[in-house]
Amino acid sequence: MKKIKINGLVLCFLVLISCARTPGTVSKSVTTAAAEDLSAFRPKFPAPPTETSNETKPVSEPVVSVTPTHHVNNRVLALIDTVANANKAIKYAQGYRILAYTGTERKTAMEMRRAIIDRIPEERDYLQYRQPTFRLKIGDYLNRIEAQQVLSRIKDISPNALIISDQINVNR
Repeated sequence: MKKIKINGLVLCFLVLISCARTPGTVSKSVTTAAAEDLSAFRPKFPAPPTETSNETKPVSEPVVSVTPTHHVNNRVLALIDTVANANKAIKYAQGYRILAYTGTERKTAMEMRRAIIDRIPEERDYLQYRQPTFRLKIGDYLNRIEAQQVLSRIKDISPNALIISDQINVNR
């Protein structure tokens, strides 16, 4: 057992000594990298011309007039009118509303509706009754950010209000 330990120590010692570098040698990769000159392969760009005077000289380039060959303006205008007329027929879209109240008490729903109308009179309100529940929805918003702005204005009136996805009326 002692022989194995001594042989192991001697072997480790020999390995460590053989890996040591002698003080005057430099590795081959460092020497070849310093010796290679790669400047012949680098791209060379000419220096920009320097002006001797402070005045800028006008550039005399020939003026080229381009005449269009395919006049599509009338066709594009006709297509835009067609799309605009088709969009006028759209009455509903998928959007967001604020669900301000859900409950069974009509009096509470009407009081909350009045308070919200006093706070934000420009928004439409939708009071629905499906037995036995009243639902008060506010506004027609195409994106959630608009709904969130109004929700922050009525949060003190209706603390449980939340934004829901709903079919909204598109105002023209």
